[in-house]
Amino acid sequence: MMPDYTTNVLIIIGLGLLILLAWLVTRRKSAETKARFRKVSKAYLADFLIPDGQGGQILIEHALLCPRGIVIIDLKDVEGNIFGSDAMHDWTVITGKSRFTFANPQPGMFDRTAAVSHLLPDIPVSGYVAFSDRGKFTKGSPGHVVNLNALLKELAVEAKSTSEALDAYWPSWEKLRAEAVVAQVARLIED
Repeated sequence: MMPDYTTNVLIIIGLGLLILLAWLVTRRKSAETKARFRKVSKAYLADFLIPDGQGGQILIEHALLCPRGIVIIDLKDVEGNIFGSDAMHDWTVITGKSRFTFANPQPGMFDRTAAVSHLLPDIPVSGYVAFSDRGKFTKGSPGHVVNLNALLKELAVEAKSTSEALDAYWPSWEKLRAEAVVAQVARLIED
């Protein structure tokens, strides 16, 4: 027996509302994370392109101006137990009865960090692949992988200390802003 027209319309409306709700939750979570980045940095840029130093462009997800220099963050929100190492090409996530793999994100982060360093050779640049609390490295974390909350706490402590370095880093930051090309339809986010 096929559902009638009214049932089909209600199902479509219900699915539309679920999609809208999921989008709103994701957008709010993203806005909260960006607000946290702004709080621990003097300046912040998100989702922009810069020259990669080899004739192309590379996407930078998050860049923060901090007392330690420019911090590049690739954010990952993966749920489950994550198994990966510096040498592994693919990392595995196991959650309940499901299992999937994804490419080691560190090489991409190294490329982004190198591009910023090439553009701004006079400022320290560090890069991290930051995972949310939903993912756990039960066998140890690879070298440039951090927990997002732990990194933000570290940066917050550094932000409280007054640093003359921030004033010295400002011209480099302005150069990064000048080179940045918005990678989304939304406007360039900065403080």
